[in-house]
Amino acid sequence: MSWQAYVDDTLVKSGHLDKAAILSLDGTSTWATTAGFQVSAEEGKALASILTTDAGKEAVWANGFHVGGERFVVTKAEGRSLYGRQGREGVCIVKTAQTLIVGHYGESHVAGNTANVVEKLADYLISLKY
Repeated sequence: MSWQAYVDDTLVKSGHLDKAAILSLDGTSTWATTAGFQVSAEEGKALASILTTDAGKEAVWANGFHVGGERFVVTKAEGRSLYGRQGREGVCIVKTAQTLIVGHYGESHVAGNTANVVEKLADYLISLKY
């Protein structure tokens, strides 16, 4: 399956999120994304730092993080996962061996359902050594 198919078919078509992207683990390269959903290289690098260093996880609680030009308040930052919200919208970001999976949910979505879909895709990719 192509990276774009994971975004379109596995994530967005689940109905539990409205936008998604798959980035390289270092955050510098976008492998697939929903049309109009941009995670900049600067944002990607910051997300990678948060998910790969203890210092990054500690700092994000005070400062929040950015995805698609929007600032999110942290609701979870542990292990491989980073969750944040902005009002009634939010994001779930999960690290695998080679990728960062970013799922965005809108006001009509349930955060827990979004997290479940993104975490399951991460589990699958990890089982494939990605």
